[in-house]
Amino acid sequence: MVKKLDILLIKSFIGPFIVTFFVSLFVLMMQFFWLYMDELIGKGVGVGVLIELLLYISAALVPLALPLAVLLSSIMMFGNMGENFELVAVKASGISLTRFMQPLTLFIIGVSVVAFLFSNYVIPVANLKSLSLLYDVRNSKPTLLIRPHLFNNDIQGYTIRVGSKDPDGKTIRDIMIYDHTDMLGNNKLVMAKEGEMLPTNDKQAIIFRLKDGWQYIEGVENGNFNNTQIRMHFDEWDKVFDLSGFKFTRTNEDMFKNANQMMDVSQLTEQIDSLKQQQKRSLGVMNTYLAPYYTTETKGAARNIVDKKIAQPAHTAGVTYSSSFLETVPDSMRVALMQSVVNNMRFIKTQMDVTALDHKIQSENYVKYEIELHKKYALSFACLLLFLIGAPLGAIIRKGGLGMPMVVAVVFFVIFHILNISGEKLAKAESVPPWLGIWMSALIMSPLALLLINAARNDSRIFSKEWYFRIWRAITFPLKQRKKPTDVAKQI
Repeated sequence: MVKKLDILLIKSFIGPFIVTFFVSLFVLMMQFFWLYMDELIGKGVGVGVLIELLLYISAALVPLALPLAVLLSSIMMFGNMGENFELVAVKASGISLTRFMQPLTLFIIGVSVVAFLFSNYVIPVANLKSLSLLYDVRNSKPTLLIRPHLFNNDIQGYTIRVGSKDPDGKTIRDIMIYDHTDMLGNNKLVMAKEGEMLPTNDKQAIIFRLKDGWQYIEGVENGNFNNTQIRMHFDEWDKVFDLSGFKFTRTNEDMFKNANQMMDVSQLTEQIDSLKQQQKRSLGVMNTYLAPYYTTETKGAARNIVDKKIAQPAHTAGVTYSSSFLETVPDSMRVALMQSVVNNMRFIKTQMDVTALDHKIQSENYVKYEIELHKKYALSFACLLLFLIGAPLGAIIRKGGLGMPMVVAVVFFVIFHILNISGEKLAKAESVPPWLGIWMSALIMSPLALLLINAARNDSRIFSKEWYFRIWRAITFPLKQRKKPTDVAKQI
């Protein structure tokens, strides 16, 4: 009987879990698309490239969608069972809530293991593909769009303006073309009454077939304008513009492989160990550079010097030395000596500044790698934690569907997400250790999960409005009873 109930429970959970996961993923993808809409549209990028980008982005958004789906589906399922009094029947048969949650807990542990494997092996590849592709799309030039009465400088070295464009989309009138290819300002100008825009067959160039126009060229000598000007009239002239810069090209992905988001656990661990060794070496190199410019004495050497001073005859104890070292240096050498000291101090300061900057960069990289390493484990634990929060919440609120469960799930997920973001920012600012920043949300919400499980076991009514109405009536009823004699006295 219990095994059949466990199987039924898992089957009842899988359906809402799959639906809420894809709904959450779709919402997050739309948020991404809305955020980068201006940078994706109008770039001449094909639909296939956009679909490929969205697929990679969807894989990278799994760490957000999966915990939300676990939380929402667990609240919906247990809320629906509580609303239909199925939880009451289960408890009446002698099965406790913790025993009832056991098969789903094991199932969520399996989901957590899959989430870790996905985070370790799939997400780095998805991040590499998505970020490199997004970089190429964002940096690609938009398609050439000539609008009437507007200056267009999309073609490098040229500024184009047309007075009007016919409905056929290729006939243009009142054309002005400023040629800046020689980097000498507006010294070349082409004007024509009308013309046509004709793209080449390979789309790598566009031909402006200009008719009845003039070309003006101002004379330049040694980089300065002189008083000469060349004016040429033409009946028809083909001006060819190269559009190869508008072609969408892919950047070599090796440029992005060293980023922390593109590494798995073994690579992150290797990078962390390498940074630790590099920090130790940088301090040793600084000591090597600065050793010729300062001297130190160990305690043993200082003790020997003191012993020698004590062993000296008594009459040498009264010898005094000048308080200024410069007074012992000849006047002819003081300027050179001071200049040498200043140069040495500048060199020491430069070496210390360079070492401090390098150490700061290494420390920031170390924190980034540590954060990314802990995030891979935190994702898996987040699925289990949010299930332990969602299941007792559903048993307490006893409401199914997408109404109350959706509101409660969103509230708790927003709190969890805010704690995640705050902890990560604190870790990046080095205000807290990286592990504490990433696990801060789990440390804060784990006691809440235990409290909710205990409340659900004891049939708590903290989400029942009738429970609050009863408390309010219990508080206000004595106050109403005390007011009655006063009201009677006023009437008399």
